[in-house]
Amino acid sequence: MPDPAKLTLATLTEITLGDGDAPTETTGTPIEVQFNPESLKVVYSNTVEGGENPGSAAMQFVSKASTKLDVELWFDASYDPDTNDVRVFTDEVQYFIRPKEEQTSEGTKFVVPAVRFHWGSFLFDGVMSTMNETLDFFSADGRPLRAKIAIGISNQDIKFRIPPPTAGGGGPATPGQAPQTPVAQGDTMQQVAARSGNPNGWQALAAANGIDNPRLPDPGTFLDAGFRR
Repeated sequence: MPDPAKLTLATLTEITLGDGDAPTETTGTPIEVQFNPESLKVVYSNTVEGGENPGSAAMQFVSKASTKLDVELWFDASYDPDTNDVRVFTDEVQYFIRPKEEQTSEGTKFVVPAVRFHWGSFLFDGVMSTMNETLDFFSADGRPLRAKIAIGISNQDIKFRIPPPTAGGGGPATPGQAPQTPVAQGDTMQQVAARSGNPNGWQALAAANGIDNPRLPDPGTFLDAGFRR
């Protein structure tokens, strides 16, 4: 009888965010969550400028775009006989919300460490902007044994990353691992193609995804950006 497949646990890892000239790099050891989340919520937002009347045709200039990942994580110290306080586990997550002191040429600054959330084929890089910790199920001497943590990770870029397929196979990518590019409100195919790294390939991108009107792709659609150019 074959052994059951090992459960892949989500991880949080400290990173250094790339700036266009340098790639994003991991700088810490991955921290495994105790229980995988039930769902992931990704919020895409644009800051739109232009035009005095809401909804007018002139109100189309996007001054800023961003994404936010909201996740709920559970921790339970009663599963570990060597731990009598769940905050031993949650402190590792809280690390990513605590600013670190850094010395720069402009003086002392406090910087929040960048973090990568990675679970299976889902990978999101950003900065933890919110963290809500709920403690319950207390021991007889008042120690919290269970906690729910709701975290929000923000990124000033309207995309998330999907890791490439693991090495060893020359066939097509497995479902959920092909490069994906989201369509934001007001996007044209030229803008989507530019974000995927090939600004001149918008016609091929539209054809590969069955887009009939390149000027009005449906907002919220995820396009396959792994087409052959």
